Amino acid sequence: MKGIVLAGGTGTRLRPLTNLINKHLLPVGKYPMIHYSIQKLKNLGITDIILVTGKQSAKLYMKYLGSGEEHGVRMTYCMQEKPGGIAQALLLAEEHVQIGEKMLVLLGDNLFHDSLKEEVSYFKQSGDGALVMLKKVADPRRYGVPVFQKEDAKRIAYIEEKPVKPQSSYSVTGIYMYDDKVFDVIREIKPSGRGELEITDVNNVYARSGKLTYGELEGWWIDAGTHESLYEATRMIWEEEDTWRS
Repeated sequence: MKGIVLAGGTGTRLRPLTNLINKHLLPVGKYPMIHYSIQKLKNLGITDIILVTGKQSAKLYMKYLGSGEEHGVRMTYCMQEKPGGIAQALLLAEEHVQIGEKMLVLLGDNLFHDSLKEEVSYFKQSGDGALVMLKKVADPRRYGVPVFQKEDAKRIAYIEEKPVKPQSSYSVTGIYMYDDKVFDVIREIKPSGRGELEITDVNNVYARSGKLTYGELEGWWIDAGTHESLYEATRMIWEEEDTWRS
């Protein structure tokens, strides 16, 4: 299974910090934010990792991660010339994924407690399709919200992006698992109104074919894309490290 970490974007909500540095390199606890995605993958036994980022930040990532040897992984880097959406960033990794190989895709600013071991094991043994991780949230209107199939509660019928009246209390997180057909799916979708290839559109292609399943995060999850959530992520990371030390 291949690991793919998407660490592009402009980080506008974290300015002025991101005027100086890519948001995925901002410190969270003792390490840069990107460190935690790499460690999550390594702990799952996924050591062949592709990092997709903008060319302006590539040298900094290479300086920290290098070949990956010091972190117990093997790193491959892909350059995103300009922001074009999560799906467009994922498509850049295609040449490094073997035919028939499945992948775990993480957004580099999504930090979370769960190990994902059960979900990864399930997905490896399943047939083709996709799996997204969900988290119950207080205000799902801020996120992509799953609508579950009535005939099969284990599958998602479709995902609504930031609905005014959410049909569930769950958010789709930035944790995705795909078969190798995802690249063909990305090529089939069209840019959204903001000119980007949206990952929700990709997931909905799988959903319409009855091949989108899900797992649920039980522990904390933070999309560390704002000053407030970055602070909260640091607090949660420190609390976890205190638990490990005690």
